[in-house]
Amino acid sequence: MAKVPAAYQATRGSVLDIDRDFYAGLTDPAARTRVESLVVPIRDGRAWQVPAGHVLRLSTLEGPQVGDVNLWHLHNPRERFWASRTRQLQRAHVSTFDRLWSTLPYLRPMATIIDDTLAGYGIDGSGVDEEGGRVHDLLGTRCDPYVNRLLTGEDFDHHCHSNLVRAVAPFGLTEFDVHDVLNVFQCTGLNDDDQYFMKACPAREGDYLELFAEIDLLCALSCCPGGDLSVDLWGPKAQDPLATCHPIGVEVFRLDARLLEGWHPPEMAPYAGGHGMRGPAIDWTAEKARRFGR
Repeated sequence: MAKVPAAYQATRGSVLDIDRDFYAGLTDPAARTRVESLVVPIRDGRAWQVPAGHVLRLSTLEGPQVGDVNLWHLHNPRERFWASRTRQLQRAHVSTFDRLWSTLPYLRPMATIIDDTLAGYGIDGSGVDEEGGRVHDLLGTRCDPYVNRLLTGEDFDHHCHSNLVRAVAPFGLTEFDVHDVLNVFQCTGLNDDDQYFMKACPAREGDYLELFAEIDLLCALSCCPGGDLSVDLWGPKAQDPLATCHPIGVEVFRLDARLLEGWHPPEMAPYAGGHGMRGPAIDWTAEKARRFGR
C-alpha cells in the first residue's frame, strides 16, 4: 500500500482529534440500559430512532450478513449522512473512533464508532487481508433495482435501495431521501485495475458494530439481498444467494448520565455561508440554526 500522507489530517484540538478515552469509556456494559431492540429480517429494511447520547449496536445474529445503513438528523432530514466526505475525513473503511459526517451546510459528526468486533480483521490484525479487502465499506453504495435492470433485464424489488425506501416511508421520507450508505460488515477493496470488488463477509454470529449518536438520529438499515456476498450477484456465475442471507439485530442503549458529563451534541459548521455573493449582511450561523435546527 502507498505510504503517501492523508490529505485531511487531524491537528491537536481539531474536530478530528477526538477524545479516545471518553469514547472508549462508553462501551462499559454495566453503565448502559437497553431501551429498544428489533430485528431486521432478511431481504428487508427497518428504520428507528436513536436519541443523542445513546449507543446503537448492529449485530450479526445468526451468521455473516451485510447491511446498508442510512442516517438522518431526526428533526431535519435535509441533514443526512455524507459517505464521500466521511471517506475523506476518516477512511474508506471505518472502524473504532471513526466518525460519520453529515452533509453541507451542517458538516458535523452524526455518530462516532466506539466498538467493532471486526477491528482486528485481516493479516495480523492490520485491518486489511491478503487481497486488500477491508471491512465496513464506504467505497461502494447500496444495490438498487435500476442497476439490476440494466445488468440483467429483470426487476427485483428487494435491493437495499428499495428496502430503505420502504423502511423510511412511515417516517414521511421518500426515495429521494435515501442516500449513499455505510455498508456494515461488508468486505471490499479495489483490484489492480482500480475496480471495486466485494468479498464474502467475514463476520460470524455475534459480531457487532457500536455507534454513539452525537445528535438525534433517524436510522435505517437494509439486510442486503446478497446475504454474505459469498455468491456472485451478477456475471456468468451469478445465482440466487438466498441461502446465505441472515437477519441483523438492532439494539439501542441509554448510557448512565455520569458517562456523559461534559459532552454535548456537536455544533454545525461555523462557516458564515455567504459564498462570495453580494447582498445584505446575514448572520448565517444563526440563520442555519433557525432554518435547519441545531
